[in-house]
Parts: sequence; C-alpha cells; structure tokens
Amino acid sequence: MNREQLKTRIFTAHKQQAADLVIRNAKIVNVFTKELTKGDIAIQDGVIVGIGDYRGNREIDAEGRYICPGLIDAHVHIESSMVTPHQFSQVVLPHGVTTAITDPHEIANVCGSEGIEFMLNDSEEALLEVLVMLPSCVPATAFENSGASLSSEDLHPFISHKRVMGIAEVMDFPSVAQGADGMMDKLLLSRQIDGHASGLEENDINVYLAAGITTDHECVTKEEAVMRLERGMYVMLREGSVAKNLTSLLEAVNEKNAHRCLFCTDDKHLDDLIEEGSIDYNVRTAIRYGLDPITAISMASFNAAQCYGLHKKGAIAPGYDADFILLDDLEEFEIHQVYKKGKLAAENGRYAGPQVQGAAANRVRNTVNILDFTEQDLQIPLPEHAKAHIIGINPNSLLTDHLVEEVDAESGGFVPNIERDLLKIVVVERHQALGNVGVGIVKGLGLKRGAIATTVAHDSHNIIAAGTNDADIVAAVETLKQMEGGLVVVNEREVLAALALPAAGLMAEAGFEEVYDELKGIDAGLAKLEAPESFNAFLTLSFLSLPVIPHLKITDCGLFDMDEFQHISVLVEEKEKRFE
Repeated sequence: MNREQLKTRIFTAHKQQAADLVIRNAKIVNVFTKELTKGDIAIQDGVIVGIGDYRGNREIDAEGRYICPGLIDAHVHIESSMVTPHQFSQVVLPHGVTTAITDPHEIANVCGSEGIEFMLNDSEEALLEVLVMLPSCVPATAFENSGASLSSEDLHPFISHKRVMGIAEVMDFPSVAQGADGMMDKLLLSRQIDGHASGLEENDINVYLAAGITTDHECVTKEEAVMRLERGMYVMLREGSVAKNLTSLLEAVNEKNAHRCLFCTDDKHLDDLIEEGSIDYNVRTAIRYGLDPITAISMASFNAAQCYGLHKKGAIAPGYDADFILLDDLEEFEIHQVYKKGKLAAENGRYAGPQVQGAAANRVRNTVNILDFTEQDLQIPLPEHAKAHIIGINPNSLLTDHLVEEVDAESGGFVPNIERDLLKIVVVERHQALGNVGVGIVKGLGLKRGAIATTVAHDSHNIIAAGTNDADIVAAVETLKQMEGGLVVVNEREVLAALALPAAGLMAEAGFEEVYDELKGIDAGLAKLEAPESFNAFLTLSFLSLPVIPHLKITDCGLFDMDEFQHISVLVEEKEKRFE
C-alpha cells in the first residue's frame, strides 16, 4: 500500500468519498463481542474501512443475511486433495475458506525445494490466499527412504517469501528433545512453529513449548487437548478424510478456552471436500454439538488469524481484509456467497472467481523410479503355524493396532486369508530405484479379491500396495510406474480403475471436475473388490506407511514399531515374551 491508497482509505472511512462497495442490511457476526451487530459495511481496495452509515459506488443489499469472516484452514496438505493449488482454490472457496495455511511436506518429500517452489508458484495467482509453512522434517524419519532431504540451509531462501509464515509441523520429537543441531537450526529460522505431538505426554509438551512450538493438530482425545490448552498451546480440531477427531475434541472446548482452539482439515480427499465440505463442515458440526455459532465461527476465522499473526484477517471490522461470507442461516451455516478482498469468489456453492493458469509441472514429474518388480520380491518367509506381527487397521483413524496372530503359510511363506481379512501389504521405494521392498501383513482392509496400489503414501510417498494375491499386486505396481504415479485398482491383472497423478505422484494436472469423476471410478473399482463402504481403502492404505503415528506401520525398509522406534521382523520370535 502506498501513500495515496492510504489516504483514500482514510477519506472513505471519514465519509468524504464513496466506498468501492457497501454491504447493507446484514447482521454482523462480531468475533470480538460474540454477538450480532448492525451497520453498513464499507469496503475500499479490498479492505473494510468502516461500519455505520455509508454510501458506495456499488451497493449490495444483504436482505437480512448474516455476514461473517472468511474461514481459515489452519493446517492443510493441499497435495492430499490430489489437485494442484490453483484447482484446490476453486474447490474450497465455495465452502467459505478464503485462506489456507499449507504445509507442502508431501511434495517436498518427493521433490525437495523444487516441490516447495511449485506449490508457491502454482498458488500465486489463485484467488484463495495460500500461505505456506516450510516442511521441518524432510525426510520425516531416518527409518525410510524419501526423495529429498531439506536442511535449514535449504529452507532459508524461502523464509523471506511474502507468503511463507514459518516452520511446519515438527514431528521429530527425539531431535527436539536431544537438541540435535540440524533441528535447532530449523527451529531458529522462525518464531512461528507448528507441532505434531502425536502420543506425547505432559513433559514432552513442556519440551515442545520450551522449543517455541505453539500448536498441535494431532490430539485425538479430550484429555490430550486439555493438557495442551492448559500449557498455552493452540489446539487444532482436525477433521480430515481419515483422521476424524472433531467430535471427540469438541468435548474439551468451552467458552473459557475456545479462544485457543481452531480448525483444520490436515488431509482431505477431493471428493470429501466437494461433498462434505472443508472448514465449513467443522463449523456446522461444532454448532450441531452445542457450541455457540459465533464461537464456532470465531474458531474458524479470528482464532486462526490470531494464532498465525494475521492481524488483518478473521473479523468484520475496519482495517480488516474484506474476506467474508454471506449466510442464509447462522445455525446451519448455510453459505449464500463468498467474497475475497471484496470481490465475489463463490455463489450458491459454485466458484465464481476468475480462471487462472497454474504453474508448469515439468520439474515435479517423472518421480516413479523403481527396479524390475516381481512376485519373488513379495515373499514373507514363515514356517507353518507361525505367529506374525500384523498391522491392525482402525477405520477412520491414523492409529493402528499392533496385532500378533497365527497366520497361514505354504511352501515356507505367508499366504493371504480373505476369510480372516489377512492380506499382504508392500512398500516399494520409488525415488532412487534403490530396490527396497518392505513386505508385511495387514488386517482390516477388507478386500475380497484383487489389489490396490498408490504413490500417495505418507510421508515419504513410496509406492504402497495391498492385495489378496501377488500377481495382482505386481500388476498394480507396474501400472503405477507407467502412469507416473496415482491410484490403481486391479483384479486378475486387469486394471479396473485408475487415476493418474503425474505431479510428484501426488497431484493430477487435470481440472478438479475431471479428477472428481475419476475418483468416482476408483470407488466403483473398489466396490468390485468388495472393499468396505465404512471407510476409504485408499486413504487408509496411504497412512499405513506413516511411521510417526502409533503403533505398527510399514516402510520400504520393513515393519516399523513406533512404540519401540525400530524396525521389526514379521515373524514373532520365541524370545518375544511381551507379545504373548
């Protein structure tokens, strides 16, 4: 803003000239006083300059509707939507989200700095304001192989970018607790640092706060949330496609502590965003569970803005950005129109802003590099009547169970058992063609035939596949190689459905409508495998390779026991008394 623009805003606020836009007859959701107030809202150069009695060059009669601040997704991995940022913008703006704070951790694990650059460039012209937290843990752990490694020196050039806010979720607690130099250097890059405190106890939270880490989005129980709130952390109530923690965490929220609570989606699939919503879904759910509507809206806007130092966002008040929503119904949070910087962005559930061109994806393509892959790579040597360590799925949760059961074996190797829902799971390193293949057993995925595979495998995004037989698993992996990544459903070596994600093996280059249609095809393919309808098999599979979430996961190096923080064999040895 220059001197003349500042003068214009002041003169407009002082009623010496007409505003660009005036909103009349709206009930204002006041996040400061937690009440409804009245007055004309004057907007100049995309900023609210006054509330009172104003005239405008253009005037909108809100006809008694409610006006509230635009919503802020406090923590989201845009890559999980499987569309690029400029397409993601068109998906979430109709849901009232005008600002997204994203962590490009997923693409950074595949493409390093070039991945971060792509996300910044692709979102540059998007109407949605995309703010970036720099990935702190690339690779996520030392127990798997990713496509890149980012040091503080690699991250430092991005710190001065106008849309970079700070350091994203720190998930490597041991490095923080031990004062590891590399982690210390990253923590010193910014005062704004997000946490990832999954499973951490009281003193661990003390350590994080002492290190300057102020947020957590990994709470799954009321008790965890309260512990963090009592110590001054901001707690994000997450509702994604797999991690659905919102209703459990709402039990911890009351009018005394709500100012330290905000909402996020973290990882949410495109179809869920379109059909269910984004942060607007969190708001509606919170209201339905008894939270005051204005408190819920404040959590989704003002609280997030305060947490991240966005002092011109999150309120309908002079000096704040004109990012706002007109609501037909406050209790139901029924959206009529969405405005960004005073311009119409969405109406009646459809994007209404300008069409923009995204960045070229050339530098984040060709990321599926694997050696020849055969059924021999899938063998799990086991004697008859052996007991095995098994990944137990908890539907709609990132947490897995560490099971120990006797499994079937033939010719000295594990054989899947459909009746007992014991399937084979495999992770194939796909970044540097190292030839690493981790193989294990999973229970609860529910496939009755065939196999599924994807390059969306948090956090290192190697290929992960699961199936009822080796031939279909191999066919699925080979198909992903040919597609440059994506999702694939196979039965009897025939591809039933596929979605290509050539941008880092994580995002499509097509528009969101086309991607949505192809996702419906994936659902149809899963139905042919008789996959359960109570949870999404692909989303669940994609998190089974995430070794920073309890309890048992799998990487390209094999089964990983997070409780012991080490890889273990599939076979239960006689000496492992603790599992008996």
